[in-house]
Amino acid sequence: MTAPEPVPVGPVPGGPGVPVPARGAWLRRGISRDGGPLTEDSEVVWLQVGSCYADSRGFAGTTSFDGSRVHFRHLTGEPGEDTGTFRREGANLVEWGTNPDGSTFLEVWTPLPGADGVTGSWSGPDHHVVRVGRHVVHVDSRTGTYWRL
Repeated sequence: MTAPEPVPVGPVPGGPGVPVPARGAWLRRGISRDGGPLTEDSEVVWLQVGSCYADSRGFAGTTSFDGSRVHFRHLTGEPGEDTGTFRREGANLVEWGTNPDGSTFLEVWTPLPGADGVTGSWSGPDHHVVRVGRHVVHVDSRTGTYWRL
């Protein structure tokens, strides 16, 4: 896969961003931090069901779309909110955004096979679980964990 070149955070080339799909299981194929090279140092899975999401890095919550950017509000795990602008590149989603500390990132997300079937989002005191087909991410105050069923 050819990775896009990192660009400054701001409007996505070619127009405003798109909302994230209401259902999806995504594997991160690479990240560029603050305009650096696109690399990957760990397996990161993001699951989305409706407005609920869970990220295997250890945060989960809700998403909203303001017509251009997607806001990820962290309700469980690592506190904060980050904002990204998405565009489609074939089957992939390419995200430009900012972290709560002001640093920037570009991430390339590719759909995971096995996302058909059961979906759900469950939360309780200090935990959140999202399932998309064969994929499950559990987040609590200590960590995020990904399982493939």
